[in-house]
Amino acid sequence: MNHEVIILIAEDDDGHADLIRKNLSRAGIVNPILRFRDGQAVSDYLFLEGGEPGREPGKSYVLLLDIRMPKMDGTEVLKRIKEDRDLRMMPVIMITTTDDPREVEYCHSLGCSSYITKPVEYEAFVNAIRQLGLFLLVVQVPSLEGSF
Repeated sequence: MNHEVIILIAEDDDGHADLIRKNLSRAGIVNPILRFRDGQAVSDYLFLEGGEPGREPGKSYVLLLDIRMPKMDGTEVLKRIKEDRDLRMMPVIMITTTDDPREVEYCHSLGCSSYITKPVEYEAFVNAIRQLGLFLLVVQVPSLEGSF
């Protein structure tokens, strides 16, 4: 059974979030996209906390997760996801402005699927997002089954 993959973007910078959306669209990605402005909001959505509507059982998600965000940082969100029985198989792609090898290694050790640096130079960032878009087109994403 083929599920439509819902793309979650956790990015506090409006300009970066808009650029990610535009370039996913240019890459031919027509999947639904939900955007969260901080780590706490995406965590609440995924873990069905905070009183707002959250993820739906049986749906497939991919998370594009900025590392430096207010309220809860991206590595905290990643760690929580990868420790959860229902969420740990969800692909998480870290997106950040740093390419510090220690941070990259730390994210991989926590279980991120991929790590993309936001280059300051526009064209390089556009190309990175286009490549990501192609990845999202072909990736097989497991649905998240919960005990609901």
